[in-house]
Amino acid sequence: MKYTALIVFGLFLLAAGFFPISIYAQSKSVGTAVSILIVDKDIKDGNIIVATPKGYGMTATAYDSNMYGVYTQSPAIFLQNTADDQTKPVTTSGKAEVLVSSVNGNIKKNDFITTSTIKGVGEKATRNGMVLGTALQDYSNSNQKATGKIMVAVNPHFNASFADTKTNILEVLRNASDPTTLTQLTSLRYVIAAGIALLSFGIGFVYFGRITSKGVEALGRNPLASRMIQMNLILNLVLMVIIIAVGLGLGYMILIL
Repeated sequence: MKYTALIVFGLFLLAAGFFPISIYAQSKSVGTAVSILIVDKDIKDGNIIVATPKGYGMTATAYDSNMYGVYTQSPAIFLQNTADDQTKPVTTSGKAEVLVSSVNGNIKKNDFITTSTIKGVGEKATRNGMVLGTALQDYSNSNQKATGKIMVAVNPHFNASFADTKTNILEVLRNASDPTTLTQLTSLRYVIAAGIALLSFGIGFVYFGRITSKGVEALGRNPLASRMIQMNLILNLVLMVIIIAVGLGLGYMILIL
């Protein structure tokens, strides 16, 4: 037992040699930060950091799927695994102060926080998508452009708990084009919805094609009944449109319910 404790202590010292640990006694953060090279120069304490093709930085995209963490000037524990003094501490888990705004409504405790259209600033999440974590404090401001800090339990992940939220078509297409945000259940719903939509189109066009072919033949054999045949074709066209509309409606309901 004594030797085990010595081995563990030795490994800790070895790790500390490779990964220097800084501890800030006055920090409000209760999380661990890692050293990240951030490309943005105007970064502020509490800004949300995402991974971009140019490196780590801030974003002005809501529900950014590349969310990484929060820039924290004085984290509780800072693991600096590089000698580069240009790196910044970024909290990826734990509790940290985050810059937020009321651009998507006032924030209540336990609301999900995500990125917003204000660069590096969070907002209240109101639909399924990538979130930074959960608010631990309230925030309200009538000025939607103003920002303030609140404590957030940082845990970047995809949130799909807004099951009753009605989704518009543009949002559905946006989610479908981003495979990183799709769970297995969501993927299955997209497949089923697409299958129903294609099936309704197929049934509608095949049915109308056959009726049209027969109508043309009947019109050639009996020109005197042309008015009746034309009315029949129009009715079948309306029926085809209804079939396709019902199929699209069912597919859309599968996606939003």
